[in-house]
Amino acid sequence: MAHHKSCLKRIRQTKTRTLHNRYYAKTMRNAVRKLRATEDKAAAMELLPKVQKMLDKLAKTNIIHKNKAANLTSGLMQHINKLA
Repeated sequence: MAHHKSCLKRIRQTKTRTLHNRYYAKTMRNAVRKLRATEDKAAAMELLPKVQKMLDKLAKTNIIHKNKAANLTSGLMQHINKLA
């Protein structure tokens, strides 16, 4: 157990940030899953900008890596282009 006040504060901050980041990462994963499960091209095209915006925001705030956001966006675009 930490003894310094600064260490105790760091533990509290880390716990709060972890919960915050976990929530947004999980929300992003669910949105990506929902888009990948979509079989209708029109619905997927409507959903894509929202998911793309979410990925860009999470990459900007370092919740996910910028290359991961780019790879996910690329994969989603490929999925949409395959839909008839």
